[in-house]
Amino acid sequence: MNIDEYLQQRASIVEEALFRFLPEATAFPPVIHEAMHYSLSAGGKRLRPILALAAGEAVGAQQYEPMLPLACALEYIHTYSLIHDDLPAMDDDDFRRGKPSCHKVFGEGIAILAGDALLTYSFELLTKLAVPEGAYPESLVIQIIQQISTAIGTGGLIGGQVVDLQSEGRPVDLPTLEYIHRHKTGALFKTSILTGALLGGASSPQLEALGRYADLLGLAFQITDDILDIEGDASLLGKPTGSDAKKQKATYPSLLGMEEARRTVEQCISESLDVLRGFSEKADPLRLLMTYIRNRNR
Repeated sequence: MNIDEYLQQRASIVEEALFRFLPEATAFPPVIHEAMHYSLSAGGKRLRPILALAAGEAVGAQQYEPMLPLACALEYIHTYSLIHDDLPAMDDDDFRRGKPSCHKVFGEGIAILAGDALLTYSFELLTKLAVPEGAYPESLVIQIIQQISTAIGTGGLIGGQVVDLQSEGRPVDLPTLEYIHRHKTGALFKTSILTGALLGGASSPQLEALGRYADLLGLAFQITDDILDIEGDASLLGKPTGSDAKKQKATYPSLLGMEEARRTVEQCISESLDVLRGFSEKADPLRLLMTYIRNRNR
């Protein structure tokens, strides 16, 4: 399997569905829908929806089409978090994926509301998994919604963001840094994998294994992100490098050193392959994604 081709194919599928499900950019009031479309059209790897589809396939899902509302809802949530993360009151970033951030184009008020709208619409879309023409029982969809809500609330993404904000400019130890990234970044990765697996009909042992895989993937992704902020090419990243140091943010390289940070990524890859040993070749995308994350340049 060529992981780059797989990612391109799946990203194309997700991309089409993202804008098919979303209200038209011209829908009234147009400015809010334009802002939502603007931030979604900035591109990105679409990694979270792809992980959901790949996890479903790994446990036996025969078709990806019924899973697309979940995949798109996860990307709407991710995009909402990026819009808010870029705001002056948060990370204060003027660029996202090589384009001016949402608030630089539409103003802070509309950017906040665009993030709110994407978050709200994601849950409306999730209900379509179980509406009369849906493919999944209501009890399963309720479980999916509950799991996502937990992952992005104060016990997940928002909690991680709060501790991240409070930690700027202060000494941060490794347990605090791990908390920030396990919640701010890792929680949405994990719920993407687990909810995709649930729709695919995963067993309890499979969910346990995929949960551990998700933890390893989230850690490897964040450490690589930290490394790219130091060594990456700003033209490929679509945003300036060195922002973590300027904001006095703790990172894995700053706490562990670059050599130990890289070694930890390699350890994550090795452990993830052990975790997935009981899965068939249908889990190959998940196996190859770990190496892809290590080698990514944006």
